[in-house]
Amino acid sequence: MHAGRMLAGRAVVLLSLAWSTHGSLAIPKIAECGLSCSQGFACKSRVNRNIFNSFCRPPPSSVPPSVLEALTLSTAMKCAPRDGCSLLLRVQASLVLHESLRGLEACSVNLDTQETQCQSVRVSRASGRRQVGWQLQVHFDCFEVTVAQSLYVTLRTVPHFCGVQLDQQYHVEDCRHEDVGRNVPVCFAGKFSYWADRSRKVILVQVPEVPGAPDYYVRLCLKWFTCNDVGVPVRVTGNRMSRTVSLPYSQELPCLCLEGWFATPDAVRMQACPFEDETEALWDAIRYHPGDRALSWEPACPVSGHVSLCWRPGPGALCHNLEHSGRPAHGRVQYPLVDTQPRLCLKFSTSRGSWVRCPFQEGHFQAWKMTVQPAASRGHLRVTFFSPSAAHFQVHLCHQRKTWPPACRPGPRATTLAPASSDFVTDLAVAFVDIPTEEACVPNTCIQGWRTDVTFSAPHQLCDLHCTSTQGTED
Repeated sequence: MHAGRMLAGRAVVLLSLAWSTHGSLAIPKIAECGLSCSQGFACKSRVNRNIFNSFCRPPPSSVPPSVLEALTLSTAMKCAPRDGCSLLLRVQASLVLHESLRGLEACSVNLDTQETQCQSVRVSRASGRRQVGWQLQVHFDCFEVTVAQSLYVTLRTVPHFCGVQLDQQYHVEDCRHEDVGRNVPVCFAGKFSYWADRSRKVILVQVPEVPGAPDYYVRLCLKWFTCNDVGVPVRVTGNRMSRTVSLPYSQELPCLCLEGWFATPDAVRMQACPFEDETEALWDAIRYHPGDRALSWEPACPVSGHVSLCWRPGPGALCHNLEHSGRPAHGRVQYPLVDTQPRLCLKFSTSRGSWVRCPFQEGHFQAWKMTVQPAASRGHLRVTFFSPSAAHFQVHLCHQRKTWPPACRPGPRATTLAPASSDFVTDLAVAFVDIPTEEACVPNTCIQGWRTDVTFSAPHQLCDLHCTSTQGTED
């Protein structure tokens, strides 16, 4: 009988774990809170205010720590027709009865306020002597809790023997749980409505009007581990004529949220995030630092994904990742010594998709260029690099394939030319290299030019060179 009950208890625990990964498990409703013990035991329950049981004594050698077998916690609802439902913590425990034990005690501590509730269950002396070695299962559900409360629950023996106890943390369901949100008054009484006016960049919040309710706070916040204030919370007094609050914002961010709560201790905070599906603004937080030629990105909201540098051969083309540029997108990302090429871009990838931003396509960034012309020496092509400032370059010869990337091999480094004396020429030839036509004029071959005096560069690429005219198509 008792082993069957234990197996059933374990089945319930396994079922709740499996269900929690798929949806909200319904919270059971009870008419009255109370106590139940295993059949055959005579038990009594009481709210325990005896602080002496918090002090432990050494256990007899015959009492092992495993005498307390299990502690299972869950939430229940006690409902009244007019008042809605309140929440209770249900404690299920099992104990192997020993001649030195009189029962067990469960204590629940609110981790926010440190408020403690304790209840003890005692077995009569006559019953205890007859049932030594039996398994005692206790179910009691009279611990009053509130929405979203964090608890620390301890199960001890009576008397309390040192080292013989079980501990467990528990988080009470919040208003997002379907049963809690529908039945607990603090959830639906404190709900607000809102409307985002994108043209004015304000969110209009309609505060709930509840007769006799205390004042109400509403604020904007950025949701990271906690929700951090954006501006000052607005207090709406009970006698205020207008129940509408206007909250200005600067960006439509997925972590920009509204919070509303009654001005009472430990009030449940209602939360809504109007732009939670809009991530576009996250990818625009790119900064270029000319002094050290660094490119950085720092998300305004928590992001789980990946960021890398990439280069686009042309408008609308795929952006190809640069080697060794991948970074996790959890916080600030910085790339040192970046080439300010219009083709150099940042690619952001998350579970929702990927986005590309090319920060050097607009603005007055100075970029280098590459041309291919017949060389003075017969049978060669001259690759010339033009740049508004001194730079170093290298050529790669690449054979195009059906799949990316092409097969490339490094060619010779470009010869750097002496700087010109004029300060008025914007595109100066700063380097060149000559390549044999028998290597460059092979079908499906491209010439790539890379800048080598920076850490990250995007190449110029010329493909399908016709050596009679030495004109190529740029990809």
